[in-house]
Order: sequence, then structure tokens, then C-alpha cells
Amino acid sequence: MSVLKSARKGPAKADAVVVFLHGYGADGADLLGLADPLAPHLPGVAFHAPDAPERSINNPFGYQWFPIPWLDGSTEAQAKEAMGRSIGLLNAWLDQVLADEGLTADRMLVVGFSQGTMMALHVLPRRNEPVAGIVGFSGRLLAPDLLAAEARVKPPVLLLHGDQDPMVPFQDMTLAGEALERAGFTVYGHVMKGTGHGISPDGLSVALSFAKDRLGK
Repeated sequence: MSVLKSARKGPAKADAVVVFLHGYGADGADLLGLADPLAPHLPGVAFHAPDAPERSINNPFGYQWFPIPWLDGSTEAQAKEAMGRSIGLLNAWLDQVLADEGLTADRMLVVGFSQGTMMALHVLPRRNEPVAGIVGFSGRLLAPDLLAAEARVKPPVLLLHGDQDPMVPFQDMTLAGEALERAGFTVYGHVMKGTGHGISPDGLSVALSFAKDRLGK
């Protein structure tokens, strides 16, 4: 199995980790830049951001966790197969990050954006050990009907979404939150008013407060 390429920012010896999972057609560096404004408020935290394993069909300079049929002409079978590969690679990479940092899962917080949120909400509940929390910007919950039966752990989740999002419908935040709550998760939500498919300053501030609380900072 190949290994995800990633970058890191932060102190050599960290006591906690924040992981960024980027969206469709982007790369790890796209979100790792958030480490710069966050780091002063999260002392002792290392920030990691991997590139998804496949080059994006629509943006060859970026990456994708799986193709999106209605965007790139792929088939549902291709999307499902690619996601299966990405799940395995992401799980292995998360294990390696924890091993390299010498930390346990409860010292890791995962932040996803768009397709990265979809990966985070699918992968993390199905791992053996719960992370400190999941922050999901502008995404959706895939296969919500399977979550209750397949979830092994239930870390707290913060969902944030722009109410003017043209890419991932704003109502997907409510659908995800309701499904997570039905499955027994503690869910928090924040509406980024007037925001499209992106991360607003107020959204980042709410995410930072959640991270500080969950990591004891």
C-alpha cells in the first residue's frame, strides 16, 4: 500500500495534533496555511495535512479522495472503489502520525473541508480509538443509514457550513447533524452567514474554540 504524502508544521515535540483533510481538487498545503493563525492559540500542537492519493480529474494540479460523478464524468463504481482505497490509506496515515508524534488518538483533532469532511465523518467513527473531536466545514455525511450500525467510537463533532454554498447544499449540514445525533454523537453546529463554499473568519474562530476545549488548551 502506498503512503500519503503530507506536510507538518509545529514544534518538534508536540503534545497534540491537528489534522487537516482538504477538499476535492485541492491539496494539503491548501489547508495547512490555517496553522499560521491557529498556532499562537494552540501552543504545543503539531499540524499535519496530507495530499489525497489521486490526482483530481478536474484539476490536475490538485488531488481527490474519490472522483465525483456529477462533476467529472466518473462512474459510481469508480467513486466507490477510489473511496475504499482512500479509507485504507487515510487510516494507515493517521496511525503513522500518532506513532511518529508519540501520541494517543485522544490527542488528535481532525478538521475536514468539503470532501475532506466527508472522509473525516466516514473514517473516524469507524476507527478503534476515538479522536478528541471532528470539525467538518462545508461537507456532508456519506451513507448516513449505515452510521449507527458501523460506528465503533463517537467523538464529538462540530459542523460548520456557509448558508450561500453553491457546491455542497447548506441543508446537508442539518441532514448530517440529525443522522449523527440519531447514532448517538454529540453534535455542535455553526452557520457561516453570507458565506459560500469556504471558511469564514467567524467559522474559523468557532473551530478554534472547539479545538482549544477538546485539546485542553
